[in-house]
This record gives sequence, C-alpha cells and structure tokens, in this order.
Amino acid sequence: MIECFRIDGDRLLLNIKAVPGSSRTEFAGVNNNRLRIRIAAAAEDGKANSELIDFLARSSGCAKKEIILQLGKRSRLKTISLPVSVRQKLEELAIKG
Repeated sequence: MIECFRIDGDRLLLNIKAVPGSSRTEFAGVNNNRLRIRIAAAAEDGKANSELIDFLARSSGCAKKEIILQLGKRSRLKTISLPVSVRQKLEELAIKG
C-alpha cells in the first residue's frame, strides 16, 4: 500500500497535498507520504475543496456524500476519508499520476 493511504475500520484515510489554482485537476504523484493533487479551482470560498471532492468521487467511482474532508479545510495538507473499497482504484491512479 502507498504510504499516503491508511485503513481505519471500513474507511480509507488519504493524506493529500492540494495544489489549487492549477490549469487542470489531476493526480501529481506521491511526495512526503502525501498524494499530490493539482486542483483547477482557486483556494477561496471552498471552491478548491469542492473540486477536490468532485474529482475524488469521479476518479474512485464513489458518491460525493461518501467522501469526508476530515482535516485541512483551510490548508493544503488534508486528510480525506473514503470507503475502503476504493483503495485499489485510487492506488492505481496515484501511481500513474
């Protein structure tokens, strides 16, 4: 398992470094035990957080309501909680990114 993922019961905890204001939203590899995700939204009024959750939902195939921003609402360093069932798909996408 990639170091940015942890399993807690039936939830997958994902450590992310968000890079808002990018030209497009995409996975950008793993660095310092965090999955880097470029976000095509500004870090204002929750726009980047919203885009991040939308992107993770599209990428993982789970519903947005199943994705919880646990830590880092106002930070680039975030912890996201998702269903553990999406682990393999997100790991594959993270490695490609």
